[in-house]
Amino acid sequence: MFTHVAIHHPHPEHREALRASMRRVDAAARASAGLIRIDDWAEIDGDRLVGIAIWESRGAFEAAAHSMFAVVAGDPFDVWWAAPPETIYLES
Repeated sequence: MFTHVAIHHPHPEHREALRASMRRVDAAARASAGLIRIDDWAEIDGDRLVGIAIWESRGAFEAAAHSMFAVVAGDPFDVWWAAPPETIYLES
């Protein structure tokens, strides 16, 4: 199993726009072979947003990544982010 975790640091005023962007990625990923679960989470006592996607394998993630992230290629992340996201890849 392979897990992709993205921890986003949006400016507070762009938090909902970034969360909507994350949900577009989620929707695009749902049609991908090998996806077990994908969802976005909002920090309760802070501004961070966390995207977690669990895949059957790293290969399944890599096969889906281009089309999955293409849906947000035009989003103004440079405006929305207070800092670049942290990305964590996990294997079990």
